[in-house]
Amino acid sequence: MAENQPLPVAIIGASGYGGIQLVRLLLEHPCVKIVYVGGSGSVGQNFADLYPHIAHRLNLTIENLEPEQVAERAKVVFLSLPNGLAAQWAPRLLAKGCKVLDLSADYRFRDLSIYESWYKSPPRPDREINAKAVYGLPELYGAQIANADLVACPGCYPTASLLALLPLLKQGLIDPSGIVIDAKSGTSGGGRKGEINLLLAEAGNSVSAYGIANHRHTPEIEQICSEVAGQPVVVQFTPHLIPMVRGILATVYAKMRDPGLVSDDLLTIYKVFYRHAPWVKVMPKGVYPQTKWAVGTNLCYLGLQVDQRTGRVVVVSVIDNLMKGQASQAVQCLNIMMGWDETLGLPQLTFYP
Repeated sequence: MAENQPLPVAIIGASGYGGIQLVRLLLEHPCVKIVYVGGSGSVGQNFADLYPHIAHRLNLTIENLEPEQVAERAKVVFLSLPNGLAAQWAPRLLAKGCKVLDLSADYRFRDLSIYESWYKSPPRPDREINAKAVYGLPELYGAQIANADLVACPGCYPTASLLALLPLLKQGLIDPSGIVIDAKSGTSGGGRKGEINLLLAEAGNSVSAYGIANHRHTPEIEQICSEVAGQPVVVQFTPHLIPMVRGILATVYAKMRDPGLVSDDLLTIYKVFYRHAPWVKVMPKGVYPQTKWAVGTNLCYLGLQVDQRTGRVVVVSVIDNLMKGQASQAVQCLNIMMGWDETLGLPQLTFYP
């Protein structure tokens, strides 16, 4: 790639909700050019036929999934595919010299046996490649992302939950055995497919829990928590479906080890911990974030309160599930991989109201 020329990128799985977020973000990115969009069910269609609102900015035909063709044209590939497919693609793309950012769960686990168990996957042959993957949470693994060829972008619930917990676990401030995460997500988290529970008539005017005690994001959260804490961490994680399009609010409860610490103490710790994290905003005392604040941005808002009566800390974490929970965090990782400012090309303000 010649100096000052835009970086050619490909998006595989561009027709889903995660894919269209990537298209929008990368069209606005000053250092990137989209050269390939790939899919399966819509091959041969112009991408603008699926999403007419971007016809004035993108004129590309959706092509077959051919790694060799992709590698000839793109230096970086975003894989926005269902779980299980990225593991078939990534090795071939890496062998051709591409950098890969995977938005699925395929490379998030250090121990592939955990992935195979929770995702009901047959044994994977790509263990050597999996060992080289870097977990794409920039606020924790930024230095490793900068040198990575394969980034495993985190899940949306883990992103919101982990950003709430990292300072507490890093400083050993909480009992790692009693963490409870109560999280709520908009319906776009279910993807762009015809699921009955995501229909307006089903999801509207209702709130429902799902994946109780067995949601696939649970071991992902526990893996990173355990690494940060330096000991095994088990969490109680329960997700809920909320009748809104996008956004996640995770409320995290944990038992304090030092009953003398108050909210002001923890707010100071959080602000210091995230002092170099431009996408994490710690709210003043008594201010708790709303999902509307983060919609359309790469921001995570955190608010917290110590309940001295119960000896627990309560942390509220808010993100856009399709952005910081998926596509914009992947672009944040791209910026770090390429040595660019990690805020480059990413929206910092929501539309309000």
